[in-house]
Amino acid sequence: MYLEIKKITKDNFSLYGDLITIRDKNSEDINKNTTQSFFDLANIEILGNNKSPRLNIFKAQKRIFPLCIDMLEMHPFSSQVFLPITKTDFLVLVAPISKKPDLKKLEYFIVSNEDGINFNPKVWHFPLISLLDSKFITIDKKDAEKNIEIYKFTENEKFSLNYE
Repeated sequence: MYLEIKKITKDNFSLYGDLITIRDKNSEDINKNTTQSFFDLANIEILGNNKSPRLNIFKAQKRIFPLCIDMLEMHPFSSQVFLPITKTDFLVLVAPISKKPDLKKLEYFIVSNEDGINFNPKVWHFPLISLLDSKFITIDKKDAEKNIEIYKFTENEKFSLNYE
């Protein structure tokens, strides 16, 4: 399967969630003008009975390409933020919300090193694809064991993802 990599924008990612960026965003000076604040950059959602969020740090390893794509996951009860702490580009592979992922509708994005993303609840995605060993802040639902569904590909559905 060949997927063209797209530079992520607010518009072309809106079906899947939010692009977290301060580019072209209004800010406020706070703390006696010592801090420039950019408010409300993502629509973080926590659904279900337990509405407690959790803030995490992921230490991601650089992915080696071609990368075997053999599954997708989704989080039915929360959005999920990936925001790099260290400067790195990263890749996002997604499919629209559906009972099972529609592999004909996969999209492949590159996220630039000062931006992050927030997946909407129930959006199918491949786990974090970091281009360098790096750290990411993530935000999702605290009750994580019940907040993940995994779709394992059949042998015929598996493919290799390239990045150049």
